[in-house]
Amino acid sequence: MSLFFIVALPFFGALLPGLMNSAGRSACAGVTFSVSLAAFVGLLSHLPTILAGDVVMARVDWMPALGLNFTLMLDGLGFFFALLILGIGLLIIAYARQYLSRDDNMGQFFTYLLLFQGAMVGIVLSDNILLLLVFWELTSLSSFLLIGYWKHLPEGRQGARMALTVTGMGGLAMIGGMLILGQIAGSYDLSVILQNRDLIQADPLYVPALILILLGCFTKSAQFPFHFWLPHAMAAPTPVSAYLHSATMVKAGIFLMARMWPVLSGTPEWFVIVTTAGLITMVLGAVIALFKHDLKALLAFSTVSHLGLITMLLGTGTAFGAMAAMFHILNHATFKAALFMSAGIIDHEAHTRDIRRLGGLRKLMPITFMIASLAALSMAGIPLLNGFLSKEMMLEEATQTVLFNSPWLVPALATFGSLFSAAYCFRLIGHVFLGPVRDDYPAKPHDPGAGLWLPPAILVVLVVVIGIAPFLAEPFVKLVTASVLGDAAEVPKAYFKIWHGLVPALYMSMVAVVGGLIMLAIFKPSLRVWDALPRPEAKVIFEAIVHSVAMLAQKGIGAVHNGAFSRYAAIGAVAIVAAGYHAWVTGTVGAPTREVQAASPVAIAGWAMLVAAALGMVLLHRNRFLSLMLIGIVGLMVSIGFVFFSAPDLAMTQFTVEVVTIILLLLALNFLPNDTPVESTLWHRTRDSVVAVIGGLASFALAYHYLLRDAVTAPISQFHLANSYKGGGGTNVVNVILVDFRGFDTYGEIIVLGIAALLIYALTETLLNGPVRARLLNRKPDMKRAGNMHPMMMVVLTRGIMPFVLMVGFYIFLRGHNEPGGGFIAGLIVSIAVVMQYMASGFGWASARLRYPYHGVIGAGVLIAGLTGIGSWFVGKPFLTSDFTYVRIPPFEEFELATAALFDLGVFLSVVGAVMLSLESFSRLARRAHVEDSEHPMDIDPSRENTPQGDTAPLKEGV
Repeated sequence: MSLFFIVALPFFGALLPGLMNSAGRSACAGVTFSVSLAAFVGLLSHLPTILAGDVVMARVDWMPALGLNFTLMLDGLGFFFALLILGIGLLIIAYARQYLSRDDNMGQFFTYLLLFQGAMVGIVLSDNILLLLVFWELTSLSSFLLIGYWKHLPEGRQGARMALTVTGMGGLAMIGGMLILGQIAGSYDLSVILQNRDLIQADPLYVPALILILLGCFTKSAQFPFHFWLPHAMAAPTPVSAYLHSATMVKAGIFLMARMWPVLSGTPEWFVIVTTAGLITMVLGAVIALFKHDLKALLAFSTVSHLGLITMLLGTGTAFGAMAAMFHILNHATFKAALFMSAGIIDHEAHTRDIRRLGGLRKLMPITFMIASLAALSMAGIPLLNGFLSKEMMLEEATQTVLFNSPWLVPALATFGSLFSAAYCFRLIGHVFLGPVRDDYPAKPHDPGAGLWLPPAILVVLVVVIGIAPFLAEPFVKLVTASVLGDAAEVPKAYFKIWHGLVPALYMSMVAVVGGLIMLAIFKPSLRVWDALPRPEAKVIFEAIVHSVAMLAQKGIGAVHNGAFSRYAAIGAVAIVAAGYHAWVTGTVGAPTREVQAASPVAIAGWAMLVAAALGMVLLHRNRFLSLMLIGIVGLMVSIGFVFFSAPDLAMTQFTVEVVTIILLLLALNFLPNDTPVESTLWHRTRDSVVAVIGGLASFALAYHYLLRDAVTAPISQFHLANSYKGGGGTNVVNVILVDFRGFDTYGEIIVLGIAALLIYALTETLLNGPVRARLLNRKPDMKRAGNMHPMMMVVLTRGIMPFVLMVGFYIFLRGHNEPGGGFIAGLIVSIAVVMQYMASGFGWASARLRYPYHGVIGAGVLIAGLTGIGSWFVGKPFLTSDFTYVRIPPFEEFELATAALFDLGVFLSVVGAVMLSLESFSRLARRAHVEDSEHPMDIDPSRENTPQGDTAPLKEGV
């Protein structure tokens, strides 16, 4: 299966759970399971290639000039993490089907889950770091939705916001680090970056890039001092906790550190920062976990501790440390996901997670007891379970690590952290399952059906199998380690076995286990001491920081962003002029290379009218209607200027835009007073006048300077002129630029145009259904209605010219590639034709004959343009690469077929839809305000005989 398909399956599959929600809970879970299973099977289809030590690559160029390509890479490391994401994901889906209640929207839950799964798979398979950053942010957004899934819980909403804030800020830092790294290596492809270790580490920007990237990794993987968000995310449903916070999301930072290990590790900066952060996180998380009474909180802080353990191993910078880290990632995913699901079972059956209200569950829930105990003992590092093996490797690596010139610091802290790790594992078993059966459980506990206990049981089987026969996992772990190390080091030849002899790691492990039992025995006095100790609360500190930043931002924004457009314009104009002046005085200005040309009488007359309209606008700007007319005159004069300078495309576009804009603004002015009140003081008006004059003079000086001098470098227009025909197949350079050379810009513009129209529609809906609705219903027109609302001459005329205008629009559209025209102009012309129907016959009559919603027209236009661009991928070309050919169908002459025509069709539909949706929105407001309520195309109503023209009063029956 293609790597693209593996990544895309969860995203496309996310559409299905919502559609299947009404079919039942099992159908919803079944379709989700099927999507994940298909991706899992597709991943396994590459297993032979991975076991052979090869790398699977897939690439589609997106914007090669910017280094942004859709490039995927599947090696041992990527396969390992994708296996965990999809494999454990299947178990979580089965578990969630039984765990979620009937009140929970299962379709919504599984939609969020598949979005998160797709983003995680995208991270581990990305070869382009810019693509990786996109998926990275998608994990933050989708995890936000999952953590806050129970919206009725305040702690759930708070935990989601905290997780998004911390990981989002870290993601922003990582973007900066990755961009620096790409600039150093000269490529944004990981496969290239990983081959430039010496170049990257020798660069002066290595340390800033390292710190920024580690900020992203540490925040995502809850490393100190960013560890606090993870426990608060436990307000999410248990399937979310088991998936995100044991096997996937929190491993994203670990994955990235492992992926970047060949080029970032091995330096003192990497060693000190990563190892220190990992050690502190490991110890701090283990100590806090011991004294937590909420079962999921205990497991959350234990996750923080074990993530610190893995980070510390990667920080040592040795091949053995990297191998131990990979092995512990595997082991931790198995026993921790099983423990989270066991905690969910207990909460599901006993209706509490408070350890103080539990105990004696061994007899009431024997299956759950066996699953949870084996997983907890593995986490404690007890022999014959997989956690023991990787813990021993960690302790062995700790004995070989010297930090801050101290050979005992790392071993001591590693042993101390392992001791508390064993202690909270023993507490979990002893205080939850052992002891006498109680009679005050919130609900009578009992083992659930197999749907809940089978998924964690499968993971526990792996815990035991790997623990007893570690040689089964050894080849795969070493294969993954080889992908981590790259060419930086060789895979260690150490064997995975239970007995390594009487080595220091064994004694350290024994101290940890015995010390854990002692801590359990003295837990109550230790708890009293812990509660009495003053200690900072991360949540309080975080909220205080957020509050302080918010207050500071409000003060800063209040001083600048006060809602006065004049202030915004003044600040912007002054900043632009100041920047231009600085460039002018510090740069070099060459001597003029051209002479001032004599102005023709026509040009002088046009300039005079333009100046007169502009001055009139300044003097009469308080009269809204006159201002609009003057603005229209300015626009028309600009159109004439385009014609004068032989730019017919621009002239046609400007003219049609002016017509449509004036019509829409006239409708908008219908709801505003005729005059703009005087609100600004004399000082503000004087300030604005000075700024406007300075800005105008600066613009004039800049234009005058460039008009008298030739460009220093060859202008881009020469390239467009030379390549318009042979590269785009069209002789109209302007249109070829819009639909080919700069098609991506045009695609973005039609999207923005559609969004603007949808916003107008949304605002209209708000006005019609909100508090303003009553004011509109009671609104009385200022002027009397004309007796002739829909003049017959106007109606007949517009009906007659409608086909001709449409034909002209069609003609303008077809000729655009070689002559002045194109989709944008054609769309405006057709819009004017439709607008005329609304003007002549009224909104009611015109809307009653509307067959296609304008929302759909906009969507169809954007979709057609996008699909045209995507089509180039199938022939190995970048997005929006066009192609053309010439065909001859007898008896016609040879003519051109170009893919750009389809893209132009998307532009045409988007323009028509946006303009008409805006018009319809304003018209609906007008209709609701009783400006127009007739649905008859003329004043003659066939249902009312002998009615005087203009009389709109209803006739009584029989009159």
